[in-house]
Amino acid sequence: MKIQAVIRKKRRYYGRKEAFVMSDNHLNREFQASQPNGKWVTDITYLLFNGQTLYLSAIKDLYNNEIVAYEISRRNDLKLVIDTLEKAIKHRNVKGILLHSDQGIQYTSRTYHQLLEKYQIKVSMFRKGNFWDNACIESFFSHFKSECFHLHTFQTASEVKGAVHQYIHFYNHERFQKKIK
Repeated sequence: MKIQAVIRKKRRYYGRKEAFVMSDNHLNREFQASQPNGKWVTDITYLLFNGQTLYLSAIKDLYNNEIVAYEISRRNDLKLVIDTLEKAIKHRNVKGILLHSDQGIQYTSRTYHQLLEKYQIKVSMFRKGNFWDNACIESFFSHFKSECFHLHTFQTASEVKGAVHQYIHFYNHERFQKKIK
């Protein structure tokens, strides 16, 4: 019958390019904070529009649900996360803050952790496969997408950036928050 198996060539796994740093889950789903700048959560979401993708990185304060900083980029990389963090710490006393994230490659990089150590920010990471551990920032992204992003058709990146800026201003200053009455 002249049947011959075709064996796929195995791909070489190169692993992570940079040594990574892991942390325990110190937040442990305790999503209440007794004071501003006590507990922050962070993550990245993607925004698909007109055949393009932008990435939104945000940091949220669990005390009052305020988005303390955000950045938008065409790349989901370490620079996006660092820029967001530097924007958040620019005008705040961050010593001792608990900053919770997932275990993404940006958040496990040595550069990121060195920056956190420099500002004496305590690191917390959720456990793999436990998406509920970061539900509060995912909730913000869900609100943003349902209340703003999916209601419009965007043609350019600048339109998306404008909508993000307007929504976050609305979210921080006008939207009713049961948490802060």
